[in-house]
Amino acid sequence: MTDLCAGPDLALKASRLVVPALATDTHFHVLGPASRFPYIADREYTPPDALPASCRAQFDAIGIQRAVIIQPSVYGTDNRCAMDAAQALGMPARVIVVVPYETPDAEMARLHEGGARGVRFILAHRGGLPLHTLESFSVRAKEMGWHIQLLLKSYDLVALESRLARLASDIVIDHMGFVKPTDGGLEQPAFQALLRLLKGGKCWVKFTASYRQSECTPPYQDLLPFAHRLVQEHADRILWGSDWPHVAFKGKMPNTTDLFDLLGDWAPDAAVRKKILVDNPSALFDF
Repeated sequence: MTDLCAGPDLALKASRLVVPALATDTHFHVLGPASRFPYIADREYTPPDALPASCRAQFDAIGIQRAVIIQPSVYGTDNRCAMDAAQALGMPARVIVVVPYETPDAEMARLHEGGARGVRFILAHRGGLPLHTLESFSVRAKEMGWHIQLLLKSYDLVALESRLARLASDIVIDHMGFVKPTDGGLEQPAFQALLRLLKGGKCWVKFTASYRQSECTPPYQDLLPFAHRLVQEHADRILWGSDWPHVAFKGKMPNTTDLFDLLGDWAPDAAVRKKILVDNPSALFDF
């Protein structure tokens, strides 16, 4: 029996920020309809439909003009929903897929043509790729101009730091590495590991899912010191994403525009926000 997820907050409102042209949401999921794209049996949650039209409405309200769809754990290695959505959204789109290392070159080329630019390793949920293929897949990803994206917990970040630092390709760390403010603040091992990886020049980090990390209500003030440190030291390695439709979240559903507007506090300088929303995604996702 899997947990049935609540649906997202679908209220539409404009951002309080000046949104730069080509602003990009680099992390969200498209789900369903389940009758067409069935979920794997061995999953941790069951989401309601989150279709391209609903997602596009959120983007249009904010001013998002480019998109990166992330393969969720509930689809395993069946990427059809995400690849289909890349065409259905009606805007420049990329996809981060979950595929076995043994996937033939012809299929990888087809995925690339459809917008795929990275492979996701999911450690935080069932449905991910085996970790022993990480190094070999990183070599293959680099050859294709792709990267490795990792959904992991903070303790995984500490345990895997040396392996991640040696990978051939660029890597992307989801959700700020799931660092928790209560685990020791800025000096905690996970955040220090993240800073070292970013300093190495091949790591990127996502400002996503703050509602999953914070112990506070919006605007998640306990995360502000972490965001400011990352912006101060690695503004050219930060990406933003909504994490829409906020699957498997047990609290009050956040509003997508409110999550976007956190950037006004996390990155007060408009030029830095342009880096995060436009320049960095352009460089990493080959827009």
